[in-house]
Amino acid sequence: MSELKIKKIGVLTSGGDAPGMNAAIRALVRAGIREGYEMYGVRRGYKGLLEGDIIPLGTRDVSEIIHRGGTILMTARSKEFVDKEGQEKAKEIMKVYELDALVVIGGDGSFRGAYALSKLGIPVIGIPGTIDNDVSCTDYCIGFDTAMNTALEAIDKIRDTASSHERCSVIEVMGREAGYIAMNVGMACGAEVILIPEVKYSLEKDVYRIILEGRNVGKHHYIVIVAEGAGDAPEIAKKIEEFTGIETRTTVLGYVQRGGSPTVKDRIAASMMGIKAIDCIANGKTNRLIVEQGGEIKDIDIKKGMAMKKTIAAETLKENLRLF
Repeated sequence: MSELKIKKIGVLTSGGDAPGMNAAIRALVRAGIREGYEMYGVRRGYKGLLEGDIIPLGTRDVSEIIHRGGTILMTARSKEFVDKEGQEKAKEIMKVYELDALVVIGGDGSFRGAYALSKLGIPVIGIPGTIDNDVSCTDYCIGFDTAMNTALEAIDKIRDTASSHERCSVIEVMGREAGYIAMNVGMACGAEVILIPEVKYSLEKDVYRIILEGRNVGKHHYIVIVAEGAGDAPEIAKKIEEFTGIETRTTVLGYVQRGGSPTVKDRIAASMMGIKAIDCIANGKTNRLIVEQGGEIKDIDIKKGMAMKKTIAAETLKENLRLF
């Protein structure tokens, strides 16, 4: 291990939980101890940091968690931490516990918190963990694959009922203002319509017409996938039934998408990102974000990463739908 001032590392999970967070915690703790660091868990995210809810973590503490959904460190949102005073208090709490660095696992909001702490002189590392996959600097976020598979399994079951009753099923999936879950599960289940917040749509042209054209060529059931930020799913279902005369039902999958045992992809991605975070610290590289780009796990400067943007272009959605 390199000769570093860092001896004690804190780990926290923040924002919405995502399958694979526990795998990342496990990798961080085991890799950190192997490098000679003392590892500590901050419970309940930034809220717990402000309250000093911090516990030591050893290898046995992270045993038998790689397969578990959620996060053993728990998570919460903190209004107090958003303000400069709260961030200064977090810095003081870290001094009290003699924590030299902090690894934050979470999404955009969690990374903004980590960035704020870095500007106060606290060495930080960010690991992207959110089912929405909307962190701009990385191609992939921990939890995304599991959430998609969970959603797809539910949609396949809903399709059976839709087919039996010759219905149109409008299914809302999570994603906040990002349509990555909707686009991918929509393609995977062969949905007739996919509505995402990144792409403007017309109910008449992009929904009613497609459903009616399907009916006219002999289809007896229809799947419409709606990202939660793309419109009100129950209202869309009501309008479809009123316009087409086809019986339409709404299903909001909700928080079921956050839970469950992580997939192979999420366990491996989380583990590799956790190891990469400790490697960065051991090599004197802090204030970094761990990302997956082009299929490789990399680290980038936190300021650069926070300035990046990504979105789904209308052309991307149309091109993908042509294949299905």
